[in-house]
Amino acid sequence: MSYQYDDQNIFAKILRGEIPNSTVRETEHSLAFHDIAPRAPVHILVIPKGAYVTFDHFAREASEAEIVDYIRLVGDVAHEAGVTPDAGDGYRLLANSGPNGVQDVPHLHVHIVGGRRLGKMLTPA
Repeated sequence: MSYQYDDQNIFAKILRGEIPNSTVRETEHSLAFHDIAPRAPVHILVIPKGAYVTFDHFAREASEAEIVDYIRLVGDVAHEAGVTPDAGDGYRLLANSGPNGVQDVPHLHVHIVGGRRLGKMLTPA
């Protein structure tokens, strides 16, 4: 599959500093920031700085340094937000991909959601 990255998506604009965000943490290869429409007390997005559309695209084409940085930032941010099982009551990671996954922004992003009971992940078909 060929991934078409749209450099005008909102996350690309955030990375270029064209749109402000509420940064939680930034690393060499990744950025974590608060969701503007949170669905739970903790709702943080983590994005790679590279032009990756989905998680599988990232896994295939990102460098090892980008992958390690991104995965570590997701874990660190969850811990710092107090939602990991050792610090809180747990959390959910969500990364939508493609039309059936209801991906709204064509830039890989993981939602860290927690701070309350979240309920079932999917409703029955």
